[in-house]
Amino acid sequence: MAEVEAIKDLDKVRLISHLLEIRCSKQMADIWNIGLNLALRISDLLSIKFTDIRDGRLIIFEGKTGKRAEIKLNEKAQLLINNIQLKHRNHIYLFQSYRNRQSINRKPKPLNRRSVTKAFMLVGEELGIRLGTHSMRKSRGFHLYKKTNDIARVMKMLRHSSEGVTLRYIGIDQEVIDTDFVELEI
Repeated sequence: MAEVEAIKDLDKVRLISHLLEIRCSKQMADIWNIGLNLALRISDLLSIKFTDIRDGRLIIFEGKTGKRAEIKLNEKAQLLINNIQLKHRNHIYLFQSYRNRQSINRKPKPLNRRSVTKAFMLVGEELGIRLGTHSMRKSRGFHLYKKTNDIARVMKMLRHSSEGVTLRYIGIDQEVIDTDFVELEI
């Protein structure tokens, strides 16, 4: 699987949302926008049930690590989630599969990862970037780091255990470090 990147330009973040909605579906744009705000792995994001959300908080156990993630929902995430819930009152999953014939008259299932990957790759190809399902998580981490310059805070949000892993994950590479040296004169 190809390495995907953090989206470092906020205008491009918004453009991706727009393109996902017009090229794919509102549901794909919602996955992008909520994913950016929750910084979860795609498997955890797609497995969210409405019952996992209580009092403005999402509480889940991460599939990969088994760690408990308790995330206070920001206003944007809460609004998007509320809109989805209003539109699909009988859904169990936040991102429930409901469009294809296989989902009719069957036990409810979340949207599958392959569908999301395909939609993201389509938009990424159009923009000439390596866009994938991890781009949401990486982008959130990158922008938090740029805002705070606090790698420990980013590590905690992403639930990583190493600074080096987190820096590499969010795309702080030699090029960024070089730029920081050139731009910051003391």
